[in-house]
Amino acid sequence: MKTLSVCTACYNEEGNVEELYVRVREAIASLGSYRYEHIFIDNCSRDNTLAVLKRIAARDKNVKIIENSRNFGPVRSPMYGIQQGSGDAVIGLSADLQDPPELIVDLVRQWEKGTPIVIAVKKTSDEHDLMFWLRAKYYKLINRLSDVDTFEHFTGFGLYDRKVMDLVKRFNDPYFRGVIADIGLPHGEIVFNQPARKWGVSKINLYALYDLAMLGITSLSKVPLRLVTFSGFVGSFLCVLVSLAYFLYKLIFWNRFSLGVAPLVIGVFFFLSLQMLFMGIVGEYIGTIHGMVQNRPLVVEKERINFEYGAGEPSDCGVPAQDELRLGS
Repeated sequence: MKTLSVCTACYNEEGNVEELYVRVREAIASLGSYRYEHIFIDNCSRDNTLAVLKRIAARDKNVKIIENSRNFGPVRSPMYGIQQGSGDAVIGLSADLQDPPELIVDLVRQWEKGTPIVIAVKKTSDEHDLMFWLRAKYYKLINRLSDVDTFEHFTGFGLYDRKVMDLVKRFNDPYFRGVIADIGLPHGEIVFNQPARKWGVSKINLYALYDLAMLGITSLSKVPLRLVTFSGFVGSFLCVLVSLAYFLYKLIFWNRFSLGVAPLVIGVFFFLSLQMLFMGIVGEYIGTIHGMVQNRPLVVEKERINFEYGAGEPSDCGVPAQDELRLGS
């Protein structure tokens, strides 16, 4: 019997985690002949998420919990959680139910054919049209800037063979989507429509989205740095040309040509703004390097629950029927 490890990072998802647990268990039960474990890594939730998870874990030893000592963000915590899976294949799944757990069946069937990486790609989404359009443009930008072929509309939801996870652990990079693309092994794609949230709101604010976007660019591309260098050469060349033009014009019209203050002020502020922009770009790369060379752990654990038990079959638990009926309703 092979083992599947389903890994879910969660933060303030008390309304979703129990339904997610039931739907994952039912999906794996429909596969037949698989043991599984469902690892929830809680990013120091402020609601009752952890209490709900502990109640589930008390009756089902296949459910394992990692409680973080604090909130380590939407990048480090999921990356750490997926590395804790011990199965023959590891499945990354979000807690907001926007990654349909029923797709696990399709992911596993594709993996059984010998595909080491099977990713789920959201070609359409029930989220706001503007947000989906912006995400699509960002994915295309990353793909054009990146030194490797990236996966558009891929958020980390997918299945990864054990040998892939062993490679992931060797990368000193928390950006999971970039690591999977950089590995370069054959992959399959399962296309789906991303449903809207059933409960709660997204915990990723505008700053977190910007942070994720910059992390994707700095992890996968050197183009912005090359753009800084190229712009420096072009700017210097233009300055020389403008200086020569002004010099010649002054020689020809010595008594009638006056430079004035406005061009000087505009030019100074223009180049200052460019310098600030380029310093910001270089600073983003330095910040990424700084985070890597510190070699800090991705998260610090406060508690582990049920990790002393091995993976079992989906039927190895006693979930009362009324709970499933309540969730179904």
